This record gives sequence, structure tokens and C-alpha cells, in this order.
Amino acid sequence: MMQRARHLGIGIFTTLAVFGSLSQAPAADEERFEVSSIKAIRPTLVDTIAALQQRDVARAKAAFEAYDSGWNGIEVYINIRSKDMYQLLELDFQARITKALDGPNPNIPALLADAQAMLAKFDETVGMVEKAAPLNPLYDDVARLRIVRAHLREVNPALNAGNIAKANKSFEDFQDTWFNIEDFVRARSFDAYVVIERGMVQIDQALMAGKPDVAAVTALVNRVMSQYNAVVTEVQKEARVRQ
Repeated sequence: MMQRARHLGIGIFTTLAVFGSLSQAPAADEERFEVSSIKAIRPTLVDTIAALQQRDVARAKAAFEAYDSGWNGIEVYINIRSKDMYQLLELDFQARITKALDGPNPNIPALLADAQAMLAKFDETVGMVEKAAPLNPLYDDVARLRIVRAHLREVNPALNAGNIAKANKSFEDFQDTWFNIEDFVRARSFDAYVVIERGMVQIDQALMAGKPDVAAVTALVNRVMSQYNAVVTEVQKEARVRQ
């Protein structure tokens, strides 16, 4: 497909030979993908704390939005490992911090205390995962699909906020990482693969306009997302059956 050049070195994953699954057994001295992908979003929490310590609410909000995007990719692991920890991190800490950052006059000391407590619980979760036995490898496939999808999920909110640069960057990141999972999607559903590929070309063309038609791009992204989500749901159901 013709797109803006894909920056292959930026992608989250190395290119994989895909035969129905993305997962590969790690070498003895390598960290499991589950562990490394969870750890990969930790810096966004650290950045949130650093910004709050400097009373920079805008920067804190941007960092925490990055955390939210990264969390969407790996939350499946936490939900399977510990529903209590999942609820604490997402429904307690994350919900409260997001609401406070979106408010007109954030209470920075309270926000900082919450973010620091959240980081401590996040690290506790990482320790739990490191000590646990590996999950069904299909959960790694689910996580990889969700990590790639997280970039596409950022496009419409950025457009609606009038941040065209962010929308373009997020879509480019999706293109870059799609390269590494497209064969897996194709193997799972050729029809979904075709719709996604065609949709990506259309989104790319629409975003290249000086002033993109927000409604049109939103509809295109939603169409691609619908097909992508169907594949994610199928793999996730299979993972649960095999667990």
C-alpha cells in the first residue's frame, strides 16, 4: 500500500515470521514480552510525577495521557493476573488522576500524592508479574494487537481537540507498528485485513489535507477500528478458552 514512508526503526516490535501467532519463546536471558511491555509504560508515570513536582499541569496531563494510551495496550495482562490490582490502578488511581487533571483548578499536592502512590502500586504489580508463571502465549498476541491499536485510538481525540499534528503523529505511529502485525491480522481474517489496509490509505490521504475533514476522518478511523477490534476480540476469546 502507498503511504507516507514507514519508519521501520521506530516500531515497537522487530519483524516476525508469522504463522498464526506472533508469540515466540524468549531466549533464556531475555525478559518475557509481558514483563517488558508492562515496564515500557512506567516512564510515563515517572514523567507525570516530575511534571507535577514542577507544577506543570499541561505537561503532567500530556504524560498521563501517554500512560493511558500505553495502559490500553497492556491492561489485559493485569486484568488476568489480578482483578483487584487492575481495579485499583484503572478505576481508582487512573480515574481520579484523569478527572483532577481535566478540572479547572487541579490540587497539585493531592495529584502528586496519588501519582506517587500509583507508581508504587504499579511497581508492585510488575514484581508480581515477574514472579508469576507465563500466561497462555495468545495473551501476548492480544497485547501486541492492543499496543499497536493504541496509536490509532489517539487519532480521533486529537482531531476533535484540533491537534492535527498529534493526529498525524499518532497515525504515523500506527502505520509504523502495523507493519509488524499485519501478517498476523491477515492470517486471522483476510476480509478485515483488506478493509484495514484500504482504510489506512484513505486516512493517510485525508490527513494530508491542509485542513482535514474531521467528520470524514473520524468515520474512516472508526471503520478501520471496527475491523481491527473484531480481530482483537476473536484472539482474546481464544486466549481465555485456552487459559
